[in-house]
Amino acid sequence: MPDFQVADRDVALVRDLLETTAEGHVVEFKHNNADGKMIGKLISALSNSARKDNKPFAYIVWGVEDGSHNPVGTSFDPGLKKMGNQPLQIWLSSQLHPRVDFTFRKIDYEGVVLVLMEIPPALNAPVEFERTAYIRVGEATPRLSDNAQAQAALWRELNSFAWETDVAKQFVTADEVLDLIDYPKYFELNKIPLPDNRAGIFERLAADDIIEKDVGQNWNITNLGAILFAKRLSDISGSIARKGVRFVQYDGATKADTVVNRHDGAMGYANGFEGLMVYINGLLPKNEHIGQALREETTLYPEIALRELVANAIIHQDMTVTGAGPQIEMFSDRIEITNPGEPLVDPNRFLDLPPRSRNEALASAMRRMGFCEEQGSGVDKVLFAVELHRMPAPDFRHEHDSVKVILYAPRRFANMTPSERIRACYLHAALKWVNGGRMKNATLCERFGINSKNAAQASNVIRQTLEENLIKHADPEHPRAGYLPFWA
Repeated sequence: MPDFQVADRDVALVRDLLETTAEGHVVEFKHNNADGKMIGKLISALSNSARKDNKPFAYIVWGVEDGSHNPVGTSFDPGLKKMGNQPLQIWLSSQLHPRVDFTFRKIDYEGVVLVLMEIPPALNAPVEFERTAYIRVGEATPRLSDNAQAQAALWRELNSFAWETDVAKQFVTADEVLDLIDYPKYFELNKIPLPDNRAGIFERLAADDIIEKDVGQNWNITNLGAILFAKRLSDISGSIARKGVRFVQYDGATKADTVVNRHDGAMGYANGFEGLMVYINGLLPKNEHIGQALREETTLYPEIALRELVANAIIHQDMTVTGAGPQIEMFSDRIEITNPGEPLVDPNRFLDLPPRSRNEALASAMRRMGFCEEQGSGVDKVLFAVELHRMPAPDFRHEHDSVKVILYAPRRFANMTPSERIRACYLHAALKWVNGGRMKNATLCERFGINSKNAAQASNVIRQTLEENLIKHADPEHPRAGYLPFWA
């Protein structure tokens, strides 16, 4: 059955293009001209121009009379057109690099058949056709390399491309926006009074790039709006739903053990975060602590550490990695938190280097709403909590095009492995340094819970960490001056 919503949007879109847009950087009108090489050059030029001009799409419309732009219909049928022995669409895809997810759609427009080609903007590099990139200059389609000004402008936009600004769902009515987006939670989390009228609600959501105007008095929901505030991610799109936070709990120490609890995040990151953390914290093992008067239960893992690590995984993931999102796995002896994407800084430097994010709008929104640190990465909070509970140091890893952080259950110093002791020593020295202090034998004893009578145990760990070149003497001529991380 036809998708009437798509058909209605296409009619409204073509009407807007014909009424308000002359041919130029992101629109081209044709009557019946369907030469494959011409189309390939136009795809390259229009895709590059859409990115340069920061437009969500570019378009070619067949069935429009030259000059007058009157809709007259076309004999061009993209499903029947071939280049050599290949269907046109397959041939075009093979000649374009990087890949462009263009679409052809037939439209019944005021009694005539038009063909609409929708072309997304270039993502990470200029789009080439037959190894040559093109650009639109007025109604001309020159090679990109022949126009230095346009080339420079395109690269500026490519380098600043943000996944959050792309469209997650198009041509949504005002009623559907209110059904799909948890707008009361948006106002609550941002500590803004909920407007008493629709105009005020939509004005604020649009100002914060949660939604944007589409054609025909309809709206688009942006990736940012969907991933933060969707009531159900799957109602937006399958690709958005696959970026939900996934939680899995095993009844043992390996993935071969039985899954006892599983939670696939169905809501946006912002409106679903507290519920997710409540769910996980409810499953955390408990330790019983007996105080002077009361018996008190505390979670085996510091809640603040877990919260910061989950928030960091959400913020620092690579959103352009398809089919993947943050994952939390709880084993009998540890919790592993993974996010897709290469780390932007060395994992050994997560504590001291300024955090870098691919998703600045997402990070800014999450920090503004109080889900994570306003300044810094929150790693210092994680390390403070871990040291307070005398747990093994967290392990920050770069693993298979992703970043993984392992939070270990508490263990006494005697039960820690040599590598765990060395990692804890390095991170203790780093934490001391970023807070204006220095690691010494006494501070490491306190960190591990080593009795001062056994200070030689801490000295042995310091020696091993020095041998690994993870720490250094603060003053080689005065050993009692303490120790610094290797990069200090």
